Amino acid sequence: MLNIPQYLAAELNTSEKNINATIQMLDDGATVPFIARYRKEITGGLDDVKLRQLEERLNYLRELEDRKKVVLKSMTELEKLTPELENNIVNTDSKTELEDLYRPFMPKRRTKAQIAREAGLEPLAIQLLEDQTLDPEATAIQFINAKNNINEASDALEGAKQILMETFADDPALSTKLREYLWENAQVQSKVIEGKEEVGSKFTDYFDMVEPVRSIPSHRALAIYRGRNEAILQMNLVIEEEGEIVNINQSTVCTNFIIKQFSLSNDQAASQYLKECARWAWRVKLSTRLDTEIKLTIKDAADLEAINVFSTNLHDLLMAAPAGPRTTMGLDPGFRSGVKVAIVDNTGKYIANDVIYPHQPQNQYAQAMQKLAVLAKQYNVELISIGNGTASRETERLAAELIAKHPELRLQKIVVSEAGASVYSASETAGQEFPDLDVTVRGAISIARRLQDPLAELVKIEPKAIGVGQYQHDVNQSKLGKKLGSVVENCVNAVGVDVNTASAALLSFISGLNKTLASNIVKFRDENGKFSQRKDLKKVPRLGEKAFEQCAGFLRIMDGKNPLDASTVHPEAYPLVEQIVSRTEKEIKQIIGNAVLLKNLKIEDYVDEKFGRPTVQDILNELEKPGRDPRPEFKTAQFKEGVETMAHLEPNMILEGVVTNITNFGAFVDIGVHQDGLVHISAIADKFVDNPRSVVKAGDIVKVKVLEVDIARKRISLSMRLADTAATKTTPMSKKPEKRKSQPANTPPVAANSAFALAFNKAKEGA
Repeated sequence: MLNIPQYLAAELNTSEKNINATIQMLDDGATVPFIARYRKEITGGLDDVKLRQLEERLNYLRELEDRKKVVLKSMTELEKLTPELENNIVNTDSKTELEDLYRPFMPKRRTKAQIAREAGLEPLAIQLLEDQTLDPEATAIQFINAKNNINEASDALEGAKQILMETFADDPALSTKLREYLWENAQVQSKVIEGKEEVGSKFTDYFDMVEPVRSIPSHRALAIYRGRNEAILQMNLVIEEEGEIVNINQSTVCTNFIIKQFSLSNDQAASQYLKECARWAWRVKLSTRLDTEIKLTIKDAADLEAINVFSTNLHDLLMAAPAGPRTTMGLDPGFRSGVKVAIVDNTGKYIANDVIYPHQPQNQYAQAMQKLAVLAKQYNVELISIGNGTASRETERLAAELIAKHPELRLQKIVVSEAGASVYSASETAGQEFPDLDVTVRGAISIARRLQDPLAELVKIEPKAIGVGQYQHDVNQSKLGKKLGSVVENCVNAVGVDVNTASAALLSFISGLNKTLASNIVKFRDENGKFSQRKDLKKVPRLGEKAFEQCAGFLRIMDGKNPLDASTVHPEAYPLVEQIVSRTEKEIKQIIGNAVLLKNLKIEDYVDEKFGRPTVQDILNELEKPGRDPRPEFKTAQFKEGVETMAHLEPNMILEGVVTNITNFGAFVDIGVHQDGLVHISAIADKFVDNPRSVVKAGDIVKVKVLEVDIARKRISLSMRLADTAATKTTPMSKKPEKRKSQPANTPPVAANSAFALAFNKAKEGA
């Protein structure tokens, strides 16, 4: 069997000793965030990304080894296990290859080939294959047997044909060669189903499209699958041979692979018969199986890449800059139903709510302005957070006039994404948090809080409801949920939380905690008051030593008894800090933040068997800047006055916006017109870009130029090229891209989808 630690060590370029130790920690229940931050000596410095990769590959290889045991046992019982076959099974690192090896011996339903074997026709098949000089008709006469319904030579030859077809189809080496050939040469073809042109107009780009299997982008593959599932599109695998595109089951090249693999002659007596068997083996068995397999591989690869896109966008959104602990007024805009108002204090605690009706049909503009001014003054509001849904620009204008009319209030307005706010407001979490408030008020509270701290508020919403993915409902939901869960866990632990103010929802993502322990912490805090030191966490019901070890370093206690409790220094390392205090002959408060003193300390003086150099370095860094937030500085975009709907847009306008979503084909930008515009990958920079995320990320404030507006289809084409955004005078519109039938014109085949290529290779291996 595979030496899994040795195998993973080679993959991750680290020592087998480190891998073994890391696997042991994972098996003992340690979390990835804890291992990544506090066990660097043991892992050799593997970060959370590498540790997630190790965890995923470990599970894959363990499943593979378990499957090998089942296969070996089955083949031993069937007395089919040869030393060579056993060696191949034991040493394979691919589930796909393992199943190829097992296929000829796998228990099958009663096939035509099996019936032919039962009728005694296997010797005929073997004779014709091994001695191609034999005349098939003459040889088959010897196998006529009325008892087995073999009444004529043709009956015998048909039975032998079924056996040979199965023999060809089950050959593992042949399957591998054909699979590789198709991966390199086959193409995905999508066509509209006749009569579905009008109802399926949103799939117009895929009505007649051909893309190479090896490079079809994730978003186009998923679009085709969606069109097929909605009975709009047909999806076929085709191949070009002799200048003609044919379905893969008609491939003469693939048939020739079989002919070559089994050395079928051109001019022997049995040649024509055997080649006919090869053609049928390809058309009926191999092409059908490989067609299904490759389509599944494309789907798995597209899912993987889409999930990676989603997780990257989610990470950027969760790690967006917080406005910080400032009293905030949340405005959830609306026309007929009014603008819902909620105010939260600088800790995010709900204070008050109201409703104003400044817009149509009530038009109580002056009254609304006055009410907001009174509320802002009464509660010392500093920020106004405005949801970007219906009536947001009209509400933003109201807020702007409020700020201009009452400069003494020193207010600042910011438009935020309200994606998922309605989901949160109707959720069980919101119900438990605000049982006596209407769902509309809960939504306004969420809008206010997500400005103060996006991470703390967005973790309450199922990631899929935040809307930063591509085709998120079409991908494998189990894999998506697991990946997004790990992203949220990484983000929450990277930032850390104040244990005295954090919600149960936020605490549940901390290393070592779960929903039950998080709820117990909040309940204990409510009953006993604020925690004054980390070790008091051990008093929380069911929070034992193991959970404390995993969570303590990520939980902050501000203004507690021990200044270290507000830092990322783990309690297990407090003795090391005490050594530093002792040797420097200063108090801990004099050391924290003292960059000059800390930089003059020699790391080697504090390294021992328990604390290695990486840990000592991390502690000194933390003491220099304790509790530092890894998130960026808070900035806001300014939407252009008078540009509030798509009808206000004109080509060549230069606008400021916020990146809301990144896909493989470009970036979506909110420019304040209730419809995000798309900056295509070809217009994202002045140079060639193969991955939009290398230029921008969700939450970035960017300057864009309007290229084209299609109100009917609700599409806005934008450019971020410096040459475009620097121009303020009218210039000719960019030419509309031609409909693609293969690879994007501006993208070399290999570089076009490097991320998808990696995902595709991974899917090919069966990972």
